Amino acid sequence: METRTTADAARVLVVEDEPVLRACIADGLTDAGFQVTSLADGTDFAARVDTVRPDVSILDVMLPGTGGFGLAEHLRTHSRSSVVFLTARDSVSDRLAGFEAGADDYLVKPFVMAELVARVRAVLRRSGKLRSTTLQVADLVIDEDAGQVMRAGEPVSVTATELRLLCYLARHRGLVLSKTQILTQVWGYEAYDPNLVEAYVSVLRRKLEKEGTRLIHTVRGIGYRMSDTR
Repeated sequence: METRTTADAARVLVVEDEPVLRACIADGLTDAGFQVTSLADGTDFAARVDTVRPDVSILDVMLPGTGGFGLAEHLRTHSRSSVVFLTARDSVSDRLAGFEAGADDYLVKPFVMAELVARVRAVLRRSGKLRSTTLQVADLVIDEDAGQVMRAGEPVSVTATELRLLCYLARHRGLVLSKTQILTQVWGYEAYDPNLVEAYVSVLRRKLEKEGTRLIHTVRGIGYRMSDTR
């Protein structure tokens, strides 16, 4: 069991037996600002639910021992946690079975990390458990839930992908992020073209710099850093 803490964050419990995927999910959700506890199976699930008190639980359907549907049944009687199922099964009957088992959402593998983050946020919004998602760097204000960006009090029009990129940079302001990090967290783990990052950063710079100085800085040979200072 591993817990990664972000202050004043929604609590997410992840149960996934595949170690690489479990680590990727934990990293992605932590980067998105959640407090994450991860388990490889349901062995200590009941105890972790009692101590973590998750706002949302992400459960792999096919687990060794008790599967995700069985764990969801425990949540229904012992917790107020919302449930998101992960599975490789994508038939209509499988999806219906998931919702009948208590799913608030159901995501088919393989998936893009940004989509899982978005679905977790949507579930938390519906349950009234989502904390503020407003990010600010200097005079740049990003309301992730509303999809609104303001610079020096003026609205900046961005696409959904540009918003994800901007939020990722803003959450890690002051840190140097490699193009690979940005690709995997914004576009997904199947993305591989660094030129994609360069192109989107260039567009964002043009939009943001109409209202102020540069906030997204190039770190030569590595990647990018968001900061109000060079």
